Amino acid sequence: MVGQMQARLATERGLLVSRIEQMEADKARLVAASVDSNADDEHDPEGQTIAFERSQLEALTDRLRQHVTEVEAAQARLAAGRYGTCEVCGEQIDGARLEVRPTARTCVDHASGRRRR
Repeated sequence: MVGQMQARLATERGLLVSRIEQMEADKARLVAASVDSNADDEHDPEGQTIAFERSQLEALTDRLRQHVTEVEAAQARLAAGRYGTCEVCGEQIDGARLEVRPTARTCVDHASGRRRR
């Protein structure tokens, strides 16, 4: 189980980092394409503004970075032997929950707020 989860988390991290790199390249292309443009994107009837597109890319990239941080934290818990233990109550997190959300820090009850401590 540990080896499988290590591999799964490493794969997930690699895919996330690759996607971040792609999005950063997309953003750089968007900025480069708009540098010499005299488009008035504030009043462009054709759709979204360049600023809005950049904002969307930045928000998505930030969310991916946050997920990388969550994956790295799960990898650290795995290495420390604490993976799969609820950070609130100390009980084992159900395997089905970890299968669906391998970065889970808490059991379902604590994630949903059904249980306080």
